[in-house]
Amino acid sequence: MNHLQKIYYNKINGDNMEYIYAAMILHTTEQDINEENVTKILEAAGADVDESRVKALIAALEDVDIEEAMETTAMAAAPAAAAPVAAAAEEEEEEEEEEDEEQAAAAATAGLGALFG
Repeated sequence: MNHLQKIYYNKINGDNMEYIYAAMILHTTEQDINEENVTKILEAAGADVDESRVKALIAALEDVDIEEAMETTAMAAAPAAAAPVAAAAEEEEEEEEEEDEEQAAAAATAGLGALFG
């Protein structure tokens, strides 16, 4: 688990994610990730800003390559997101196979009816 994933994990288990999102927005817009900028984003979003959380976030991200952490996190999330899609496709295939079997059985029954009808 990389550093951003640990922060993300801690945030989803009780803390607020808006601090992480603020840092990601700053990174994406190529702005400095510092206390002042994080606070501005949080205030603009209408969040109650806790200075100690902002300081903790800045300290936690100090030695983190955010781009690499975001890519790693995105890659880890992709297989989990793909699983429901694969399951739905598999279920659809099973339904199509059942329909084909039902049609074959109906055709066979109709053929028998013609022989004995």
